[in-house]
This record gives sequence, C-alpha cells and structure tokens, in this order.
Amino acid sequence: MAMAVAGSHSLGCAIRPPRRRGPRAAAEAVEVRVRVCTNRTCARQGGREVLAALEGLSPPSPRVGVASCGCLGRCGSGPNVGASVPGRGNAVFGHVGTAARAAQLLEHLLGAAEFDAAAGLAALALRQKAEAAVADADAEALFTESIAVGAPGGLHLAYGGRCKARIAIGDTAGALADAEEAIRIAPRFPQSHLSRGDALFAMGEYHSSEDAYAHALDLDPSIRRSKSFKARLERLREKLVTVSSSSP
Repeated sequence: MAMAVAGSHSLGCAIRPPRRRGPRAAAEAVEVRVRVCTNRTCARQGGREVLAALEGLSPPSPRVGVASCGCLGRCGSGPNVGASVPGRGNAVFGHVGTAARAAQLLEHLLGAAEFDAAAGLAALALRQKAEAAVADADAEALFTESIAVGAPGGLHLAYGGRCKARIAIGDTAGALADAEEAIRIAPRFPQSHLSRGDALFAMGEYHSSEDAYAHALDLDPSIRRSKSFKARLERLREKLVTVSSSSP
C-alpha cells in the first residue's frame, strides 16, 4: 500500500515504505554509549564541535552510539562527555574540548586494537578537506584518500561523501557502489539510503530511487520535514510524472 509523503503541502509523490526486517529496538541496541553535554556551559566550551567530532570518529551503531545530552555535572570542566561501557560501568570525562581529545577518549573506551586515534584523526581531517573542496574531482580524490587510511570510524560518511562527488562528476555506477558500501557498514544510517536513492535517480532508476528514499524515511521519519528531502521528492515526482506520461 503506497504512503503519500508530504511536507507543508502534498507533493503528489507516492513513497512505498519497505517491509521491516525485525524489531526496531533490537536493531538499535548499542554496546558503547557516548553522550556529549551540549548544555549552556559545555556548549560555550565547544560541546557541539566535540559532538560532531565524535560522530565522525566513532564506529557506527550498534558498536558505538553517540548523542547529545543535558548537564552531566562538573560544570566549568567541560566539555563533558559521559560514557557507558559494558562491564566497566559509567563515567564522565571532562575537558574533552578538541577532536584529538575525543579520539583519545574513543581509544581509551574501545582499546587501541579496535580504535587507532591517530588514524581516526587523519581520516577525519581528509574528510573535512573533502567536504570543503570546491572541485568535485578534488573532493572525490580526498574522500578516496580518507577511505584508504582504513580507520573504522566515519567510513560510512566517507563513502557517502564520495558517492555525492561521483554523482557530480558523472560516475553514477561508482556512486551507487559507494552508497551500497556505506549501507553495508551502517545499515541504519538514513543518509546512506538517501545517497543510494540519489545515485539511482542519477541513473534514471526512478522507482528504485523512490524505494531507497522510503527506506531512509522509515529509519528516520523526521527527515520528512527537511528541505533537502522535500526537494528530493519534488524532483522525483516530476520525473515519475514525465515517465508516466510518456508511457504508451
């Protein structure tokens, strides 16, 4: 049964939601929980920047779950980060004010055998350069370099970024392969499914693109309200109408 997706007004584009593969709660269970205080004092001390760094450095859920939180206490010694590790209990770490400190914290929580702080920082720096690159070809090269570092954290983001760059330079097959690799690494990350939908759209596979967007929406219904998602649906609706009208 089709589900009509709408923003402030109906876009007239039917999005078919995919069938669930299991209980959502079980799929979202995480092993290591990291919470970054973004309350007033910690936010002034760089809490939101540290949150972004940890999201970019951490292996994806379900291994590590990163989120913002309210006050953890110890105001004035922030940005404060709370962590919960099975078998080791809960702890609050203060003065985690830089990406380097965030990487060191992850290495402490996960162990050096699983997370290499230096490699994680190198990959993060390359991704940030890629995201700031003016030329799409330069972005693709930097994302490729970031992937080659081999840091487990943020790999799905690097593949997603390279997918976008490859779409821009016309390498749609490579873009689709990148999106599918991002999904393999982080199957419950909605942006990876949006990237797959974008690659399929660029290939002219509009109904498959529609399904990919539906899967992203199923994972995170809040993206329905975003301008970028609404723009995707409007663009898709126009193509589907054109295809339908040209059919015999």
